[in-house]
Amino acid sequence: MLEGVAIYFLVTYNKSQQAVFAGVANEVTGKISEQYNTIEYYFHLKQTNEALASENARLHNQLASSFENPDTGFTVKIDSTKIDTVGKVRKYRFLEAKVVNNSVSDENNYITIHRGALQGVNENMAVIGPDGIVGKIISVSNNFSLAMSLLNRKSKVSAMLQRGFYSGDLEWDGSNPSYLTLRKIPKSAQVKKGDTVLTSNISARLSFPPGLMVGTVAEISADQASNYYNLKIKTATNFYSLQYVYLTENLLLEEQLKLEQKTPKD
Repeated sequence: MLEGVAIYFLVTYNKSQQAVFAGVANEVTGKISEQYNTIEYYFHLKQTNEALASENARLHNQLASSFENPDTGFTVKIDSTKIDTVGKVRKYRFLEAKVVNNSVSDENNYITIHRGALQGVNENMAVIGPDGIVGKIISVSNNFSLAMSLLNRKSKVSAMLQRGFYSGDLEWDGSNPSYLTLRKIPKSAQVKKGDTVLTSNISARLSFPPGLMVGTVAEISADQASNYYNLKIKTATNFYSLQYVYLTENLLLEEQLKLEQKTPKD
């Protein structure tokens, strides 16, 4: 007790000792505050991730690729809910969503998402992850939706090489969840390992905006029976760690499909 009192008087009435004590106290307090902040941050990761996902969805909705410039010709009638303040027609709408179940080990894998019809989800909406495309919505309930993953033997998406814009069919062979197969790439394409693969313009039929990341070319093999390459694609999306996704709706898709159904058949 006497030693404590002596230290108190020493620090209180000696400026040099007071400065040293203050420095030590600040160091200890800073370390404690740092550890506390780390623990607090850990318990707030959920809110942080939700906020980031919401912000990313908002930014996706503002991308120029989500709009199309209006036709300069005469317009009789326009659905004003799809027009922004500068007159551009919104083509794509993005919704953030939480993944609550995800399989990767089956031949036909599916993803359950905690967002449904009451939150604006429709069938055939595209599912996009932070790093690349994921799949498409095939079933919707009030508060949940089921997506067919790219890791599904029934999945087929149109993808293209970024260099040369050659398009083909993106499929999964049911083996490695980290790789897909891009078929029907012409042998005239000067494809190399490491080339980037993106969604093509034809992917708009599945609500995928063109130019989204799919992956990179890992292997190139020639189909001896045809004039095409089969490319092994390393997926940009890590299907093992999906937490949040974005649901994308092509607001002009219904109009496009109705017109195509009226196309005369030979």
